[in-house]
Amino acid sequence: MSLSPLLDIRNLKTYFFTRGGAVRAVDNVTLQVRKGETLGLVGESGCGKSTLGLSILRLVPSPGRIVGGHIFFNGEDLLEKSDKEMRKIRGKDISMIFQDPMTSLNPVMKVGDHLVEVLTTHDESIEVKDALNQSLKLLSKLGIPPDRLKDYPHQLSGGMRQRVMIALAVILNPALIIADEPTTALDTIVQAQILELTKKLKRDYDIALILITHDLSVTAELTNRIAVMYAGKLVEVADSSRIYEKPLHPYAQGLIKSIPNIELSEQKLGSIPGFPPDLLDPPSGCRFHPRCPYRKAQCSEKEPAPIEVEARHMVSCLLYV
Repeated sequence: MSLSPLLDIRNLKTYFFTRGGAVRAVDNVTLQVRKGETLGLVGESGCGKSTLGLSILRLVPSPGRIVGGHIFFNGEDLLEKSDKEMRKIRGKDISMIFQDPMTSLNPVMKVGDHLVEVLTTHDESIEVKDALNQSLKLLSKLGIPPDRLKDYPHQLSGGMRQRVMIALAVILNPALIIADEPTTALDTIVQAQILELTKKLKRDYDIALILITHDLSVTAELTNRIAVMYAGKLVEVADSSRIYEKPLHPYAQGLIKSIPNIELSEQKLGSIPGFPPDLLDPPSGCRFHPRCPYRKAQCSEKEPAPIEVEARHMVSCLLYV
C-alpha cells in the first residue's frame, strides 16, 4: 500500500440550499485515502457520509452544491474538471456501489446490457462480443451463472443484484471504489458473502475502497483506517485497530460501546443520548457537545480544531487540547 494519497480532500464544504437556509451536510472536511487502502467512513444516519461520497464523484443532487474546498485525485483537482472530463473519470478511475441496487439498475435493461454499456461507453473501439465475453469472465468470478446475463434486475435476488452492482463498479478496474452501505439491504448470510467477495476483489484488483456505513462491525472486516463523521464534520481518524481498542472522541466511544459482542454473555449495550443536530442550525462550538457526557462550558463556545494526538491518529475534541 502506497503512502502517497490517491485521494486528497481538503476543507470540503457541500451544502444543500433549501427555503429554510443552507444545510451544511459536509462542512470543512479534510481526508486522505492512499492507494490500495480501505477506509471506513462511519457515523449515524444523516451525518454527511453519503454526501461526502457523492461529492467526490460530483454527483451531489440538487439543491446540493459543493461550495468550497478541493478534491485532488492522482494530484488533479476534480472540482476544476469539466462535466465531460468527470464523465470519463466516473467508472474508469472512480466508481461507486450504491446502497440499493434495485433503484440503481435500469429495470428495462438486462444484466449483460448494463455491463456492455459501461465497457463500450469508455472504450468505443471494443466490440460488443468482446464486451460480453469480458462481462462473463467477471460474473463468473462473482459467482453469477452465465445464463443470468440475460435476466432483468427484478429477476435477481437482492444478493445477486448487489453482485451485479459490484461487477459494474470493478469492470473498468478503477483505482478507487466508493461503497455506500453496500450490505444494509441484505440479510446476515448474504451480507457475509458480499463482504467476503469484496475482500477478494480488493486483493485481486488492488483497489482503494471507501466503505460508507453506520455499522462498525462491518468496518472491522475490511478496513485499514476508520474516519468517524458527526454532523457534517470528521471527529476522529485513526487506524482501525486503534479506533476499536482506544477511541478518543466521546462520539466514537459511544459508537464502539453500541456494538454487540457475542463473546460477552452479560454485555450491556451502550447508547448515545439525544439525536444528531439539525444542520440548518447546528450547535455552536463542538457540534457533539449537547450529547457529550464530558462536556465543559468551553465546548459550547469554541469549535475544536483537529489535532494529531499520535502518529496517524487525529481527533477533534477539546479534551485533548
